[in-house]
Amino acid sequence: MKKTSIVYVEDNREMKKFFTSESVTEGHPDKVCDQIVDNILDAYLALDPESRVACEAAVKDNYLLIMGEITSKADVDIEKIAREVICNIGYRDSHLGFCANDCEIKILISKQSADIAMGVDDSIEHKETEDEYDKIGAGDQGMMFGYASDETENYMPYAIELAHKLSKKLTAVRKDGIIPYLRPDGKTQVTVEYDDNNKVKRIEAIVVSSQHDGDVDLDTLRKDIINEVILKTVDSNMLDSNTKYYINPTGRFVIGGPAGDSGLTGRKIIVDTYGGYAAHGGGSFSGKDPTKVDRSATYYLRYVAKNLVASGVSKKIEIQVSYAIGKATPVSINVDTFGTGAVSDEKIVEAINHIFDLRPKAMIDKLGLSRPIYGKTSCYGHFGKPDLPWEACDKVSQIKKFLSI
Repeated sequence: MKKTSIVYVEDNREMKKFFTSESVTEGHPDKVCDQIVDNILDAYLALDPESRVACEAAVKDNYLLIMGEITSKADVDIEKIAREVICNIGYRDSHLGFCANDCEIKILISKQSADIAMGVDDSIEHKETEDEYDKIGAGDQGMMFGYASDETENYMPYAIELAHKLSKKLTAVRKDGIIPYLRPDGKTQVTVEYDDNNKVKRIEAIVVSSQHDGDVDLDTLRKDIINEVILKTVDSNMLDSNTKYYINPTGRFVIGGPAGDSGLTGRKIIVDTYGGYAAHGGGSFSGKDPTKVDRSATYYLRYVAKNLVASGVSKKIEIQVSYAIGKATPVSINVDTFGTGAVSDEKIVEAINHIFDLRPKAMIDKLGLSRPIYGKTSCYGHFGKPDLPWEACDKVSQIKKFLSI
């Protein structure tokens, strides 16, 4: 997937650098699907850590389809989990057009392909070695990316971090009854301006679109969202008299969620990752067990990238790793520090190979990825949350020693 670039805008002969990222609330139809399948995955892993799960969902109106391949010793009530997730999101009333209690659910689940299982359970390398970490082969081919930046304390890009905070706050004021007329569906967007040194200078624009009850006055809604969501979330030092606010810019947003738009697992992969600041290999996360390197390798590469930036190797870094199905070791590794590196990119690759093990079983074991931890990832981004294992900075001293920095 092509990487998004910073947009340069000429304004009164001054070149300004802007970048925009978006987030969505848990009631967005795509995110409804992500939450359902990640909670199904968690239920299987809780009972059988070796479960093989590749599960997706699609939703439209009052209909939910759950489909995929699952091989497990566990017996899970998939329909019950789906209804509980939908209820927790807030779709509890039939008048919303999608309701936990009466939506139609169709489940199409078969076992994992024996051809795929053969390569995953016994890698190409393991046929020739005794190394336990060669046991599991990559569950698919593809390229995965990791990224970190020193823009924020948790090494995430500023715009996507703030967009997630706004989406989370938008949900909180609805569920806590602070703005009781809001409904579950919503989106946020943040545009930041960078100075000549590529430091975040200010916020140029904030966009919030929230579903709401039909009898709400739009002026009231806009005032409430600015006062209760934006001003209580955003650092006031980043706002100025030129910051623009677009609250439900098209007007009414009464029909939303699956009643207003179809939803599908894995359709918010840029929201899930770095908001467009880094490249993306195209593979989604939700509903996939960690033998799928789409998920485990992308998580692990975030761990690698964060430790590298935290150690002072660079101000920001993007790492690409590629895999072949059934093969444990990566096919290739590439590093880009965007001109901010304290050492060469080639030396950084040496450090990665020396300090980090990029084989699937090694990544799964290091981060404890066979546990039911995925429900908490399915909204407001998979990165930047301090309680997730791939956010640990426990390799900094080792990196500094190896690179002599």
